[in-house]
Amino acid sequence: MSTKSRTRSKTRLSRALGIPLTPKAAKYLEKRPYAPGEHGRSKRKADSDYAVRLREKQRLRAQYGIREKQLKIAFEEARRTSGLTGENLVELLEVRLDALIVRAGFARTTAQARQLIVHRHILVDGQLVDRPSFRVKPGQTMHVKPKSEGLEVFQVAAAGAHQDVLPKVPAYLDVEIDKLQARLERKPKRAEVPVTCEVQLVVEYYAAR
Repeated sequence: MSTKSRTRSKTRLSRALGIPLTPKAAKYLEKRPYAPGEHGRSKRKADSDYAVRLREKQRLRAQYGIREKQLKIAFEEARRTSGLTGENLVELLEVRLDALIVRAGFARTTAQARQLIVHRHILVDGQLVDRPSFRVKPGQTMHVKPKSEGLEVFQVAAAGAHQDVLPKVPAYLDVEIDKLQARLERKPKRAEVPVTCEVQLVVEYYAAR
């Protein structure tokens, strides 16, 4: 799929879910705050409880750019962990390396973060990590590989170019953007995570299956 097609499909998905999945989609949603297609502007009939829960689950999955199977595995782990399942779920997803690379401002989107990781540009505590799903532990430091720091994509990031379009850096991350370095200080709390989702509805969606 070309970059243009990917951008278009992300924009359509953003409109369908009612949330911006990329900075470009955010601008588009401001102009067209309704669903795509010929019936996008018409009033929707009241959704069933199932449809509401399904859409919320899709929202969460889309914001982290993960497959259904990955979300289901994370949900099962969240359910087994003490505390509120929905909050546990978001906290587990938030410590994925690709999510934190975006939060830190090294990448503009999750798709770009994933590409940078897979192409072996990211170190965690000095060790090369090429799995976007890698879970970062509190106290660990993420850093761009020294040999990669000169690449344009990282020079742009180091200049703070993504800070205007991304949410404010959350308190659980200590970021030195000019050094392309970020440390996970502690576990994220759901209330601090910049994700739009009624997590209880996601829990209800899986509980009913």
